[in-house]
Amino acid sequence: MTRSRLFCLLVVLVSVFMILFIIVYWDNVGTANFNIHASFSKSLPARLSEGQPTFVPTLENDVVSDVDEFLDSFLSLGTTKGFLQSTKTEKLQLRGSSSLEEIVRGYDWSTKTKLDDGVLDQEVQEERKLILRNFCANSSFNFPTKERSFDDIPNRELDHLIVDDRHGIIYCYVPKVACTNWKRAMIVLSESLLDKNGIPYQDPLQIPREDVHNSSSHLTFNKFWRRYGKFSKHMMKIKLKKYTKFIFVRDPFVRLISAFRSKFELENEDFYRSFAVPILTRYSNRTNVPTSVGEAFSSGTKPSFSQFIQYLLDEKTEEQRPFNEHWRQINRLCHPCQINYDFIGKLESLDEDAALLLRQLNLDSLFQFPPSYRNKTASSWEEDWFSKIPLSWRQKLYKLYEADFVLFGYPKPHNLFRV
Repeated sequence: MTRSRLFCLLVVLVSVFMILFIIVYWDNVGTANFNIHASFSKSLPARLSEGQPTFVPTLENDVVSDVDEFLDSFLSLGTTKGFLQSTKTEKLQLRGSSSLEEIVRGYDWSTKTKLDDGVLDQEVQEERKLILRNFCANSSFNFPTKERSFDDIPNRELDHLIVDDRHGIIYCYVPKVACTNWKRAMIVLSESLLDKNGIPYQDPLQIPREDVHNSSSHLTFNKFWRRYGKFSKHMMKIKLKKYTKFIFVRDPFVRLISAFRSKFELENEDFYRSFAVPILTRYSNRTNVPTSVGEAFSSGTKPSFSQFIQYLLDEKTEEQRPFNEHWRQINRLCHPCQINYDFIGKLESLDEDAALLLRQLNLDSLFQFPPSYRNKTASSWEEDWFSKIPLSWRQKLYKLYEADFVLFGYPKPHNLFRV
């Protein structure tokens, strides 16, 4: 009996030692023979004939680290299997890829015009990253959460960092910044979602919108605890060090206008009940607010843009619940002072930036990033939308989103602050 116990103890100690050894070794030298750009190009076929899907992944050459596989098999004993493995076994039914929002906003998947050779220069990319680093290091420029370390970020705030282990990519998605298309691309590349035939999607445009935004379709940092337990933060930092990390941003005020148009000018039952009803109840003179979005739209009852801004500025709003992701500040979604992004794209130059990113990842000869939509909110609309917003509100709103303006190099809209 004593020998049996000693043997069991020895097995446990050896196992723990092996886990720590693998983690420390991988952290120091990186994944064996792992080249992010090379793995990207090797995992996709070298041709794309007309009529083929925009993205064409292959089942070969999966780039998943040995430590992932080891920890998956060891730490998940007696527990639920890894996220990607479980999602691949589910047979999700293919539904129509169109939705009311996409139809109304005029998504244009047919435009595949070849980009001019004068795409955004790498110097611009370096300038964006330099601006971000300088202001993150500037002690005179402060905003909430700036000084905290990555270890201090709560797990619930890491849900926007999507990981593709097959190609070594981490994408932080920002709602209202072409995130639907980038999420589609990440699903295809990671093969995390199956079509009605049980096959990983090969064409991102075939993925139904409701599945694109379903959290179960993506492996995000906040789910790492399921796979790695107490090693979660350590594994996040390893992947942040080794993988290519990118983000796409947008003028903060234009993003707010886009969010308002999308969530309050179109019938959306969830957003109506969760946000429109409280806004109308607090800031309109109505005593009775319709209980359903259908009834509200039939009677012409909708929050105004002015009421929406009042809602954002009201201190009670965040006391009750954090900002919704569609109007939450980008720095709160993607933690740019804690994460060293390799690429910062902008919606204002989406086609050029997407082409540059794909070129850096050796994918530019295979496909172009799908265009967004024809009637997207334009920067030139700002003055019209803010014309009825009091000057004092505009000033407070800028302070609320100042960090996003500064960190990502957007100039202060002085035309909105003239008396």
